Amino acid sequence: MRIALVGDRSPGVRSHVRVPSLLEALRERDGIALDPYWIPTPEADGLERFDGIWMLPGSPYLSEKGAVAAARTAREHGIPFLGTCGGFQHMLLEYARDVCGLRVAHAENEPQAEEFLLTPLACSLAGHEGLVRLAAGSLIGRIVGAATTVEAYNCSYGLNPAHKRTLEEHGLVFSGHADDGGVRVAELPSHPFFLATLFQPELAGDGRRPHPVIAAFAAAVAERAARPAVGRRGTVSGG
Repeated sequence: MRIALVGDRSPGVRSHVRVPSLLEALRERDGIALDPYWIPTPEADGLERFDGIWMLPGSPYLSEKGAVAAARTAREHGIPFLGTCGGFQHMLLEYARDVCGLRVAHAENEPQAEEFLLTPLACSLAGHEGLVRLAAGSLIGRIVGAATTVEAYNCSYGLNPAHKRTLEEHGLVFSGHADDGGVRVAELPSHPFFLATLFQPELAGDGRRPHPVIAAFAAAVAERAARPAVGRRGTVSGG
């Protein structure tokens, strides 16, 4: 079961450092042995051969284009996708551009652009924890098994609320919010597993027990890998 770990690997990114122990815990605790391949964002084209795509934190990425391409590959080919922090932001960017037809930018990547999908948060969440309220019946709600969760962040950019309705009208579901209404989780119900969180589940606990979101992603990868190749073909769109 091969997964693409999309991100510009760095020992300075805590989430990156924790990945090996999380993968080992998945093998020991859940019996899911994932074969990881770190894919730098400039090389993130042509990921159709993978059983799962996990876009990790660490933005600004070396290649916005590569990160967006990875999210599009997962969405169109029905490949289980987990995007965290920067992965959340670039999944939204891909969806806004390729599904909704919006001409929008990430303020961190293109500060001189005319219209932004991702903008600075009113209060930076870098190094903070926060309460997330989960929508009943949503994928994230079923995974966590509770109406709320407290999660760790290390980010300063989030969804511009001016574009939220357009994304929803095209099929994306925002299933986790902060108390101030800010979006924290997005998912695509028409896809086998397409989930992104602004928080970093990699930072939960001591790193020896995978966050339920990571465990659910691994289970979705295993399910896809177990299906005959013919059953994996086809594309998944939004809306």
